[in-house]
Amino acid sequence: MDTVSISLVISIFSFVASVSTFVILSRKQKQSETSGAADGFNSRPLQLQAYERLVMLSERIALPNLISRANQPGLDAKQMQVLLLESIKQEYEYNMTQQIYVSPVAWEAVRNLKEQTMLIINQVAGALPPHATGLDLNKVLMDVMMNQQKGQLHAIVLEALNFEARKLMK
Repeated sequence: MDTVSISLVISIFSFVASVSTFVILSRKQKQSETSGAADGFNSRPLQLQAYERLVMLSERIALPNLISRANQPGLDAKQMQVLLLESIKQEYEYNMTQQIYVSPVAWEAVRNLKEQTMLIINQVAGALPPHATGLDLNKVLMDVMMNQQKGQLHAIVLEALNFEARKLMK
C-alpha cells in the first residue's frame, strides 16, 4: 500500500472513531440529563407542604380545637373520651406519610403532641366520677389546658414546625 492509501485508511478510521465517540458521548449526556432531572428533583415544595400539613394536624389535635369540633351534647364522659381519642388517631394516621418530608425532630414533636394529648384525655377521664358527662370531661380538659405552666404543648410544637419550615424557605 502506498502512503496515500495508508493516509486515507487512517483518516477514515479516525473519522469513524470520532463520530462513534461523539455519538456515545451524546447518548451519555442525554442519559445524565434525564437522570439528572430525577436527581435534581426539587423536594422543597413537598417539604414545605408537609410542614404545612403538620401545622394543620397540630392545630386540629390541640385540645381546645379538638373539643370545639367534637363536642356533642348528650354523650357521657367515656363516650366523649373515645370520640376525642378516635379523632386524634384519625388525624394522625391521615398525615402519617408526611414524616417522609420533615426532619426526624419535627416528626417526633408531632408524635409527642399526639401521645401527650391522648394521655391528658385519658388521665382526666379516669379521674372523673362514673356518672360524668361529656361536657364535664370537656370542661375539665379546658381547665387543665388553661392552667399549664410551661405553655401549651401544641404551641411549642407549632413554633418548632414553623422554625424548620422557615429554614427551608431561605
